[in-house]
Amino acid sequence: RVRCSSVPSVCCLQLPTSAMSSSDAGKFVEFVDASPSPFHAVATAVSKLEAAGFSRLTEKEPWALEAGGKYYFTRNESTVFGFALGGKWVPGGGFSIVAAHTDSPCLKIKPRSARSKLGYLSVGVECYGGGLWHTWFDRDLSIAGRVIVRDGDAFQTKLVKVDRPIMRVPTLAIHLNRSVNDKGFLFNKETHLAPILATEVKAQLGVPAGAGGAGGAGGAGGAGAGVEMNHHSLLLDIIASELGVDRDAVHDFELCLFDTQGGAIGGAHNEFVFAPRLDNLMMSFTGTEALINSVTDASFATDPQIRMVALFDNEEVGSSSMMGAASSMMSEVIARISTTAALASLAIKKSMLVSADMAHGIHPNYPEKHEDKHRPELHKGVVIKNNANQRYATTAVSSFLLKQIAKRVGVPMQEFVVRQDMGCGSTIGPILATSTGMRTVDVGLAQLSMHSCREMCGTDDVTHGINLFTEFYNSFAAVDATLDTHE
Repeated sequence: RVRCSSVPSVCCLQLPTSAMSSSDAGKFVEFVDASPSPFHAVATAVSKLEAAGFSRLTEKEPWALEAGGKYYFTRNESTVFGFALGGKWVPGGGFSIVAAHTDSPCLKIKPRSARSKLGYLSVGVECYGGGLWHTWFDRDLSIAGRVIVRDGDAFQTKLVKVDRPIMRVPTLAIHLNRSVNDKGFLFNKETHLAPILATEVKAQLGVPAGAGGAGGAGGAGGAGAGVEMNHHSLLLDIIASELGVDRDAVHDFELCLFDTQGGAIGGAHNEFVFAPRLDNLMMSFTGTEALINSVTDASFATDPQIRMVALFDNEEVGSSSMMGAASSMMSEVIARISTTAALASLAIKKSMLVSADMAHGIHPNYPEKHEDKHRPELHKGVVIKNNANQRYATTAVSSFLLKQIAKRVGVPMQEFVVRQDMGCGSTIGPILATSTGMRTVDVGLAQLSMHSCREMCGTDDVTHGINLFTEFYNSFAAVDATLDTHE
């Protein structure tokens, strides 16, 4: 409650707590906090799918699928497909797909990361994707990702997430950089972006006998692939302790840095989501929630479609990987489920893919960066992205169908077109439309600070996204039947 001034005529104002903060937006905050790496994002999505009765499949074995069945599989532990076969599905039936990505711009630890200089232990990192890297300075950072560990005579992967700040990239004091506010914050990504892990003095006090030399890097061996020669012993100790294994059981890893400050619901009316990795864990979350919601709807029992969510890795770096959208993965899955190439071809013509990636909301401090008639706003609904040069895959047909679906549940829709004097980003939409020949529409939720270490969007739009995708799964086949394109 906000206290009134002494003016009698001014009533006390009770600021409402948005219902979103305790439901959809609140659930997203839990999702993003549990998902500091693509590996964790997939693990979190899998836990949701399994709780909803989805059964695990593996690409290494034949699939025995049946109408009404709910399934999922992963690739590289960083991409996941969840799908449910409608009650009236038969091979050759279409696919209703929401596709998003699990990766976000971040700093990744280099294969040889140990750095020692002027009494400090630093960690060598590589920039992944097109991040706003200046936002990573002066943040309380930690590590998360996948580790390969020895288990007896065998090896296995384990996920690690250190829930305390262990690194920081400090800025230079203004007293030593007087021109920073006039010329801008300029830095070298190779030399200025290495996070500090510890001081050499403190690290030496904690190094076990025979393990590590000056600076805490290098040692007597024991860990596989020279991992102890490549990374600070202190870093390896933290990883091993978190996993509950000995240091020499750690043989390799893929780790990224993350901001230990969790997501939050904020704003005077609790109307904003402040969080890392909105792009694109928000769309991964809304797509997964919608699929789970849809299989409890009565329409699922009579649906001839396959309802699918596909969450790919590596979108931020072009998608060209075995677990990215530019791989053969989507086409392989469609062919495998459809059972024959001929039936897969029929299925594609009955299908539609929603490429879901966050959108640029109008910024009150930089309104000139948006085209006058296409200015998406927070809370105003799902954004359809258009580009005549096919940087987005939206067509009149795919846009019309999605708008018709949105009308059925009252989800507001917005349009985005980039200014003609600016470059346009892209998504997995054109990639998947090209590789599959499937009708595709590009959409997103409006946000600010895209690719920052911390971003923001509106709480209402979380629900708009879930509701739209849920209805897309529930009614696409029926809505599609109303449109004759003479094909």
